[in-house]
Amino acid sequence: MTVTLADVAARARVSPATVSRVLNGNYPVAANTRERVLRAVDELDYVLNGPASSLAAATSDLVGILVNDIADPFFGIMAGAAQTEIGGQEGTGRAGGEKLAVVCNTGGSPERELTYLTLLQRQRAAAVILTGGALEDPDHIKAMTAKLAKLADAGTKVVLCGRPPLTAGYAMVAALTFDNRGGARRLTEHLLSLGHRRIGYVAGPAERTTTRHRLEGHRAALAAAGIEEDQSRVTVHGPYDRRSGYDATLELLRRDPELTAVVAANDTVALGACAAIRDQGLSIPGDISVAGFDDLPFSVDAVPALTTVRLPLFEAGARAGRLAMGNEAPPPGGIATIGADLMARGSTARARTGAGSGGPQGG
Repeated sequence: MTVTLADVAARARVSPATVSRVLNGNYPVAANTRERVLRAVDELDYVLNGPASSLAAATSDLVGILVNDIADPFFGIMAGAAQTEIGGQEGTGRAGGEKLAVVCNTGGSPERELTYLTLLQRQRAAAVILTGGALEDPDHIKAMTAKLAKLADAGTKVVLCGRPPLTAGYAMVAALTFDNRGGARRLTEHLLSLGHRRIGYVAGPAERTTTRHRLEGHRAALAAAGIEEDQSRVTVHGPYDRRSGYDATLELLRRDPELTAVVAANDTVALGACAAIRDQGLSIPGDISVAGFDDLPFSVDAVPALTTVRLPLFEAGARAGRLAMGNEAPPPGGIATIGADLMARGSTARARTGAGSGGPQGG
């Protein structure tokens, strides 16, 4: 059932004219009245009609790109690549089929994610691109499915980049998913091949799909090698930031001083892990090997260069931008899995002799 301006007015206990003034911003309205109207708009999920009812289903030249943290290169690279495709090629000198890309920084907040989608819905965004892992919370999944369905029904293209589809309740253009499980498994297999058997894991937030998939790949490699450990003892969860890597690594070393390797949720977390190891007077990789994930630009410049898993972030972001613009055909079935490649560098080495592996130390 379509929500009308009169419905909002009734909920807010004001006149339809007052609702119009608040939404159009063309007339002063008391702060408490404005707040009441906006609360009613949110509660009823009201979308402002355009200048004419005949344009009600039209879309604008706006494309929203939702990211958890624009300061994180993982999101910045994808958003920048998508924006390049959405804004058109440089040097054309005139407006053509380009659209305006707006990056929405959610800070990882599920409430902000829904709020931005509502704002984009009101602006009749031509497309929305959601990047990064999804929150695995039933209530949020239900709310997101309903919101994305409304966007799709209004003509907004929905593209997921680095995010797996959680439900089939809306008309998604495409989901570009990263092979996080496969990449994590290959990374741990690399460490096992070097003789490591006591491996600590600094995981991301437990409620995120990316965290679960990478952890599943890591544990699958251990299981295949016949290694059974108390995973709660050798796994610490935290945010995807440097501080988390530092604190979690200190905790892992406290729990098991004989660890020979630490796997980090991503490269930023790995830098924190490296700092913690050095602050304990240990060397990398002489005493402990460190591995990350994503292959962010600074990974190769770390000392020693960081062993990691490369995700083609720029390529994925650019493809998402083309899909949002309708400049590329969606993959078969609407879902494409993007490969993850092991990048073995100097931060990993053979385990120390006598540290539970039996293997010689190597460079």
